[in-house]
Amino acid sequence: MTIRAATPVDIPFMMNLERTCPTSAHWSEQQYSDSLELEGDGPKRLVLVAEGTSNNASESPTGDGEDPLLGFLVARLGADEWELENIVVSPAARRKGLGLQLLNTLLTNAREIYGAAVFLEVRESNTAARSLYQRAGFCETGRRKAYYTSPQEDAILYSWTAR
Repeated sequence: MTIRAATPVDIPFMMNLERTCPTSAHWSEQQYSDSLELEGDGPKRLVLVAEGTSNNASESPTGDGEDPLLGFLVARLGADEWELENIVVSPAARRKGLGLQLLNTLLTNAREIYGAAVFLEVRESNTAARSLYQRAGFCETGRRKAYYTSPQEDAILYSWTAR
């Protein structure tokens, strides 16, 4: 498996992958395209993809063996902090350390590129993601009441600070 910066060619695969994950943020093709654009003196977002090789069609997000991406991550750079906007791992690739590898790549970038902290929010019921964030060193910092809809649910806030 390889983690690399996303390119415009990856967008259709990212969209296919996110459709297999109901708890992920669902973006339009234009939003993904905008996330890959550079602004001013450098990137304002970090978009990573994890690709692997699979000969097993059942491991493909679409079930046809055609999607090369096993996961992706999108994070936005603010003044001196990052916000994790989306992270998706193929159902077939979960519980194999891929999400943690994507997060660790983000955290390495956060240490090196302007940011000293990373923030995120997650559905309260998404216990798998919450466990992943805690393993990566994130700490729970708060709650947003009724932040999510369909169904209505609180968001749990997490942060990570470079040490």
